[in-house]
Amino acid sequence: MNSAASKFPHWLDREIEGDWLGIHFATNIFVATTVLWAVLQLFADLNPIWAISSMIAASDPIVKEAVKTFRGRIINSLVGCGTGLAVLVVGGSSDWKLPLALSLAVLLSSYVVRQQVMFRQAPITAAIIIASALEKHSKLGGVELGIRRVGEVLLGCMVGVTVTWAMSRIWPVPEPKPETKLTKP
Repeated sequence: MNSAASKFPHWLDREIEGDWLGIHFATNIFVATTVLWAVLQLFADLNPIWAISSMIAASDPIVKEAVKTFRGRIINSLVGCGTGLAVLVVGGSSDWKLPLALSLAVLLSSYVVRQQVMFRQAPITAAIIIASALEKHSKLGGVELGIRRVGEVLLGCMVGVTVTWAMSRIWPVPEPKPETKLTKP
């Protein structure tokens, strides 16, 4: 008996032309978002958006790529966090700290750390730290909020790479089908 349920996998494979990476990625994102939402919203009463956005950036259906992105994201997040905190703590309160911190984070990431993968993360993280202080109108409150948000970003990265690894064990990504070349008659 041929039911619609038994025909669905064949129809889907035909429709996506054997390219399952998008399905794998969507599944990873669904699982990781659910984990982050449960952990941060239900258990810590925090808005999980920082962690979720970070998880998406650090995720990939292919484990090797996810690990490479994870490493670059962690290193550059720490560079940005350190830069943002240093700029925030030194001197008085000023909106000019934001462009200064972003520029310093780019220079440190580019010429000192030299971690090209996710190098944009350093100024993004510095912006999170400085913007938190500007939002709170308090150096101490800003440092606290900034560090919490960076922690959420790092948690998102860890969940993203962990879900990618776990899903690769449960449901391995198939090898891509070789492309066929059209020949002229």
